[in-house]
Amino acid sequence: MAPETMLLDRHRPPSTPPPLDWLTLADAFEIACLVRCAPAHPVDGRRGGAEPYRGAPVEFNRPEAAHRMRQLLTRLDVPVEHQVTTGGLRRRYELHRLEVPREHRPAYARLVEAGWRQGRRELLGGPVPGASAARRLWRTRLAAAAWRSALLAGGRHVRRHILGVRLADRELAAVLVRGAALLDVPALLRPGAGCFVVCVADGPDRRRILDNAALAPAPAPVCPPPDLDAGQD
Repeated sequence: MAPETMLLDRHRPPSTPPPLDWLTLADAFEIACLVRCAPAHPVDGRRGGAEPYRGAPVEFNRPEAAHRMRQLLTRLDVPVEHQVTTGGLRRRYELHRLEVPREHRPAYARLVEAGWRQGRRELLGGPVPGASAARRLWRTRLAAAAWRSALLAGGRHVRRHILGVRLADRELAAVLVRGAALLDVPALLRPGAGCFVVCVADGPDRRRILDNAALAPAPAPVCPPPDLDAGQD
């Protein structure tokens, strides 16, 4: 009886959650990209690329990034507290701190982690044979969301001949390069001092990125995307 008892008591992994619908995915993925652009908070505890969506405060030094994250969280019915502090002496600056209330953090973490995993697979997984028109459209919207986050919250690296962003997150840098390709823009990934720099050429390439990353009204909901092979994550 002992072996049978051990078999019955064996831990069973949880079932894979259903994929997010496209509209929820786009918002959750953009939040994930914004969080990955922000510096790790001292209480975050991130080490070696650990997932950063555990509810620790997220801080931005640009109001546009904070307001965009608030907008996205509101659309997903996630409450958030927004605090603004001012520092500096001769050069004043504002620090925008966003924090999800403790009781909502588990649901927030699950949603944003799912958004990052699913969005990353869509962008890095390559073309899907027979992909629907909706899927092709939303893949470009995910690419635009990643670039919008980087331009709002990443470190700007603008030169006369390029538009670039500085990032500490290698995975997000790879997503930006692939996202630019989906937007028909070649992008370069260069190592920087303790960071990665993703840049596109000035001129038509720069304008195409900025046009796609510009804020627009939320698109109408569509049917959920088909699930992908879990082994591609």
